[in-house]
Amino acid sequence: MLSAAQKRQFEEDGFLVVEQVLDRTRVLDPLMAEYAAVLDGLWREWIATGALDADDSDGSFQDRILRIYAAGLDYFQPLDISLPPGAIAEDTPFHAGPAVFNMMTDERLLDLVESVIGPEITSNPIQHVRIKPPAVDLRADEIRAHITATGWHQDRAVTLEEADETQMVTVWVAVTEATEENGCLQVIPGSHRGAMVPHCPNSGNVGIPAAAMAGREGKPLPVGPGGVVLFHPLTIHGSLANRSQDLRWSFDIRYNRTGEPTGRPMFPSFVARSAARPESVLRDPAAWRRLWEEARARLAQQETTTIHRWSPDAAHCA
Repeated sequence: MLSAAQKRQFEEDGFLVVEQVLDRTRVLDPLMAEYAAVLDGLWREWIATGALDADDSDGSFQDRILRIYAAGLDYFQPLDISLPPGAIAEDTPFHAGPAVFNMMTDERLLDLVESVIGPEITSNPIQHVRIKPPAVDLRADEIRAHITATGWHQDRAVTLEEADETQMVTVWVAVTEATEENGCLQVIPGSHRGAMVPHCPNSGNVGIPAAAMAGREGKPLPVGPGGVVLFHPLTIHGSLANRSQDLRWSFDIRYNRTGEPTGRPMFPSFVARSAARPESVLRDPAAWRRLWEEARARLAQQETTTIHRWSPDAAHCA
């Protein structure tokens, strides 16, 4: 659990860095192995269809990511732990593997969450993986926040209005070391004490217009592998560009108090911890995957899926 001093710091600053939360052997190594296996399957499929021109079975995880990206193929969505906004098809890919579930339900991680929102904890479906290549390897027009630098935003702003009063916390998990050079997070300390800032959608990203951030300087938050950053949902944050030669790999996952709206009701949540009703806790990773498969089948019947409240035509987006 967080100490009294850590709780005060979180309440004062709107964020908290906690090192060495997730165990490498028990959590991080299986997670990286699971992703390597998924990428290997994608690699072999693209080789078989001719989308990639040669099989390099000895290539590293990073080498394969870079070759896939250079070929104009989408590695992100098949590796992401959520469905995308917009049109969803019956075969839209996503990843919901047991090692990811193990990370999301890790007892040490949930202890931190309990310190912030209490013992009735729901895993919120607003969640993503971010495997970011070096900026030098990205196309000049790359703006996707999961691949390049992430613009300033508040996490509550990417929910629907139903969750504006929900007790929620974001947990940003470092799989590889996050440094200023490779694109760690940056925050505006104390910004959670203000109101929600109007955001604008831009090619799938949702962010605060540059004019609203004029004169504000971010604080970088380096953190080691297995460390986490906790965020209040109104804390303004983003990430730096990856100026290193290596991938920067993280997850951002969220939790809210059970029984309160998640802000993304079309996607599945689950009870991760409960003192009042321990029998309600989901413990089967296969059942978690089925929830996402069922959501995908349902959403494939719709023309589009709207996941936030903002219009590009709003006056503040002009």
